[in-house]
Amino acid sequence: MSTPIIEVRDVTKAFGGVVANRAVSLKVAEGSITGLIGPNGSGKTTLFNSIVGHHPIDSGSIRFAGQEISRLNVQKIARLGMLRTFQQTRVFSKMDCVRNLLISLPHRDSEWRDMFRPYPAELIERAHQLLEFVGLYSKRMLVAGSLSFGQQKLLEFAMALMNQPRVLLLDEPTAGINPTLINGLIDRLKHANADFGITLFVIEHNMRVIMNLASHIYCMSRGEVLAEGSPEQIQDDQRVVDAYLGTQ
Repeated sequence: MSTPIIEVRDVTKAFGGVVANRAVSLKVAEGSITGLIGPNGSGKTTLFNSIVGHHPIDSGSIRFAGQEISRLNVQKIARLGMLRTFQQTRVFSKMDCVRNLLISLPHRDSEWRDMFRPYPAELIERAHQLLEFVGLYSKRMLVAGSLSFGQQKLLEFAMALMNQPRVLLLDEPTAGINPTLINGLIDRLKHANADFGITLFVIEHNMRVIMNLASHIYCMSRGEVLAEGSPEQIQDDQRVVDAYLGTQ
């Protein structure tokens, strides 16, 4: 594995008496597309939440580009260049698509807080380019709430790209998307990785998607890392078959 941009070491997180993550260790190589699979309740989303600062871990270490981040909040981690998307979309339903992208940018000074001040032309152009990239340019002036669920996921993806992250964590990006749109989404994720240089860490239940997308995959079960390897190694690992894929 090349230099890790995310390094999780012995991370444990419990909610009351329920241990969601138990001594989890994994690495995400810079520039890679890394997958995370496992049955429902295996602790995948909890791990994502810990990595991006949504809740503090109980023990262990999380490093991003060599910096310890386990005690930083979401905003500070985002400013370092790591963002995530969610299973359920978080768009501004009453705003048009272009405005969604513009308002997703962090407010760095008082000028940005003036919502009536026009946005710089270069930012509007970047928003248009990203909407074209995800296939939503023709819908750029529609309010987000009028889009299908799958289109809202594409919009949320564009909103994340608008912030030019170094790393993007995607939680089930194909869930709820019309099967006819999935191949296009896979292609856009690969292009974001290759053309924009964004490292992707992806939770996904669609095995066809993750096997086609990721070069390295971790499988979690009952809050622990059960196995890791290439897509071929994961498919052939009997522990993964027993815990997640089902026996033949």
